Amino acid sequence: MGKRYVTIWFRHLVTDWMTRRQPELQEIPFVFATNVHGRIEITAANKAAESQGIVTGMRVADAKAVFPALKVLDNRPGLEQKLLKVLGEWCIRYTPVVAVDLPDGLILDVSGCAHLWGGEHDYLKEILTKFSAYGYDVRVGMADTIGAAWAIAHYGNVYPVIASGEQTTALLSLHPAALRLDTAILVRLHKLGFHKIASFANMPRSALRRRFGETLLTRLGQALGQEEEFIQPIYINPPYQERLNCLEPIRTATGIEIAIERLLQVLCKRLETEGKGLRTAVLKCYRVDNKIVQAEIGTSRASHHVAHLYKLFELKIPSIEPALGIELFVLEVTKAEDVTQQQEELWAAAPGLEEAGIAELLDRIAGKVGADAIRRFLPAERYWPERSIRLAASMQDKPESGWRLDRPRPVMLLPTPEAIEVTAPIPDYPPMLFRYRGKLHQIKKADGPERIEREWWLDGGEHRDYYMVEDEAGQRYWLFRSGHYTADHRHQWFIHGFFA
Repeated sequence: MGKRYVTIWFRHLVTDWMTRRQPELQEIPFVFATNVHGRIEITAANKAAESQGIVTGMRVADAKAVFPALKVLDNRPGLEQKLLKVLGEWCIRYTPVVAVDLPDGLILDVSGCAHLWGGEHDYLKEILTKFSAYGYDVRVGMADTIGAAWAIAHYGNVYPVIASGEQTTALLSLHPAALRLDTAILVRLHKLGFHKIASFANMPRSALRRRFGETLLTRLGQALGQEEEFIQPIYINPPYQERLNCLEPIRTATGIEIAIERLLQVLCKRLETEGKGLRTAVLKCYRVDNKIVQAEIGTSRASHHVAHLYKLFELKIPSIEPALGIELFVLEVTKAEDVTQQQEELWAAAPGLEEAGIAELLDRIAGKVGADAIRRFLPAERYWPERSIRLAASMQDKPESGWRLDRPRPVMLLPTPEAIEVTAPIPDYPPMLFRYRGKLHQIKKADGPERIEREWWLDGGEHRDYYMVEDEAGQRYWLFRSGHYTADHRHQWFIHGFFA
């Protein structure tokens, strides 16, 4: 079976979308505009505005001079891509392979699909009718290649269906722009008098490559079917749903419990794999008397814990009346959210570090990365940060005291604080930004100061005022200023650690 493609061109994608949201704009000339290098330029114009001579790329000031009552709306970056993705997902009813063709089109691989609508003509008519009913001004084209279908949709003025193998004949009479070429190439073609594809399609390839580059040959070959062109289809995640058919109708509570447990095991395994959790779900029980009994559950936070979810459904089982029996169970997650993975503690439970398996695991890791890469730290009864931890001598080494939990401490402490450049508004206020190793960090959140005095009986020097700060990327740091702030003496700031 040969390949067949359909391209859909939304001539006024963004403005048609806005008209659907605000029907009162149907007859009003309006445009979307944005600031481009200090000039307010039009990015999209509706059909009423185009009838006044206003086109995309025109400056708003010039458009206002042509039509003073022109309504100007702010451009929405990324709106075209979002709209095309939604429209592409809707088009999956016509074919399973749909791709977005920015900035204003869709590409459908319709190989083997058109006969389901009675033929290619009726297939395109169905698409046109549906989009017209939704308020979109579209043009379509169908051919053996993506390039030919795109050319017919944008520049064709005849029947939009190009018969299989006839794309060469259909393309020769079109303008070179129908090959999706860059403006620079089109300008060179125009200067040389190539106003139609037929004027250069049969020229030697070496001459075309030397004059216009490889792009022209690629686009020409793709349109004529001499070169392959690939698309990236839209992928839709399948719904979180599991079904369980029963050989015999289920009439007992025990049977319902088994069915729920099996469905949850399969569904939760997939949720866990994708990092998702269930927030709401519904169990539908299809009875042999053609009635459906439902049971719904909800969770306070996303979960894929089978035992927990089973207990929630277990409370609903008395309300499920099997009557003559249930022949089909369907469990569907109606709302799923991302699950925050909990940190697992390797040696928190008994016997902890005495576990032989942990020691063997550490031995294997040390064999791969080196024994020096594995360290164990214990708390020391000291206040000065550099002396508040010590390196454990062995797995059996016990701490002299517990970890201090009343004050936050970084998970990674630098052996020696590193100097940083800081901008702070006034004394004792946290810094607004700092530069570390050439990178500028803008501080969004801060907590402190926490003053830590020197252990004067060991050494002298300035005290430290520590701040826990968080930058715009969500990364958290432990900074400190050494000594008091005075107007005539500028004290140095340091970074001393990193939080998780």
